[in-house]
Formats: sequence, C-alpha cells, structure tokens
Amino acid sequence: MENQTEETLIVRDFLARQRTKLANDRTLLSYVRTSLYFVVSGTALIKVNDLENVKDLGYLSFLISIVLLVLGFINFFRLKKKLQKGNYEKM
Repeated sequence: MENQTEETLIVRDFLARQRTKLANDRTLLSYVRTSLYFVVSGTALIKVNDLENVKDLGYLSFLISIVLLVLGFINFFRLKKKLQKGNYEKM
C-alpha cells in the first residue's frame, strides 16, 4: 500500500488517510492551545508584584511555551511529509 496515489486507494484506505490528516491537524491545535496556556500563566506570574521568586517561574513558563510551539510544528510537518510520501504505515 506504499506510494499509492489518492486515486488508486480504496475507500476504506482513503478515509483512513483523511482521518490521519485530521488527527495531525487536531494535534497541532492542541500544541498551540497548550502553548497559549503557558503564555497566559507566565504573564500572570510575571505580573505578581508581591513575590519576586515567582517571576522566574513566569519566564520559565514562556520558555516552555516556545518549546511546545516549536515541537508542535516540527511534529506536524514531519507527519505531513510522511503522509505525502505515502509511507505513513512506518511511523
């Protein structure tokens, strides 16, 4: 089933490939959502004026946010490339 074009796939395999593409999109959106949660929490921690030690956690939260966003996009494009090549069974 490797390297089959979209036209030669049977309906079941075509739908499975479409579900995989949609799952890849959904996973990217969850990475973006989690990254935004860390940005919001980092902003809240930095704005706390009473505790100076908490600001370090805010900056760490920003760093985690950037790392999650980069990992999400790397994962998305890697899987998208495998799907386009047609060797998505070997993931």
